[in-house]
Amino acid sequence: MGSAVAEELDLNLLRVFDALMDTGSVAEAAVRLHLSAPATSRALGRLRRAMNDPVLVRAGQGLVPTPFAQRSASRVKALLDAAGELRADACDGDPRSWQRAFSIRLNDALVPILVPRLLRQVTADAPGVQLRFLAQNSKEPDLLRDGTIDLDVGALGPAPADIHTERLFTARFAAVVAMDSDLGRSAQLTLDDLCARPHISASRRGLATGPLDDALQRIGRSRHVAAVVPSYAAGALATLEGDAICIIPHLTAVHLIERGVPLRCHEVPLALPATAVELHWHRRVHEDPASQWLREQLNRAVQPLSGVPSVAGRSEQ
Repeated sequence: MGSAVAEELDLNLLRVFDALMDTGSVAEAAVRLHLSAPATSRALGRLRRAMNDPVLVRAGQGLVPTPFAQRSASRVKALLDAAGELRADACDGDPRSWQRAFSIRLNDALVPILVPRLLRQVTADAPGVQLRFLAQNSKEPDLLRDGTIDLDVGALGPAPADIHTERLFTARFAAVVAMDSDLGRSAQLTLDDLCARPHISASRRGLATGPLDDALQRIGRSRHVAAVVPSYAAGALATLEGDAICIIPHLTAVHLIERGVPLRCHEVPLALPATAVELHWHRRVHEDPASQWLREQLNRAVQPLSGVPSVAGRSEQ
């Protein structure tokens, strides 16, 4: 890219270029950039004129980068990283003066619990900051690497060397039923109840089986999953309309019950492993003051959860 070309480029166009190189798709780049597909397509046209190169060309049903685009990808990413460091300098002072957004990928079980806690803290300490919460449809670290998300929170598992990890707390799971159902009026949930009553499975991947089924199979028992829903909150609310069971994180059950949802929380009558809830971030922002501040805010929001009484059980995901 010569000087005449560089004068026609701005950071927004370079961000479009970077997203297109990472995704190879106008539609996926648009989602990452929070733009419409037509706006991203127009930006690609501007890139082609500014760079005097097609950048992406059609190959079958997809798009592939030109040799020039491939050579330029790492240079553009480096420029964006450098620009990000310049922006970070403005965040060294009082958070009350910040005007910026942070993106957090969050497990759906934690959304109803952590989102309101973080909002209370951030609006009080940094009223100009916006929080964007993304569904945890994937656990891949690429969005941390390219800066699309600032933090990843959930049951994430082992991380690669360039990702920092902090264990937040251990999540155990419970069975929830409608308060006015037969099971809701029972003193406890028995193994026979667990096997005889219909279940609602909460799984972002649409799975009808999980660790509970493995544990039941080991003792020669089974259950019937009548429905599969994409989130724990949806599963818990679905039990309100019948005598069904849904296995959800105990802390989510406590949160819903404390806020008046007519649910009964039972201990699962099987010993199942718990799940470690972790915080992940990329090493390039480890020393960044704004990223450190955001991690502190999240730790403040999570701290009370470590003292929530727990019962045995595990995620169906």
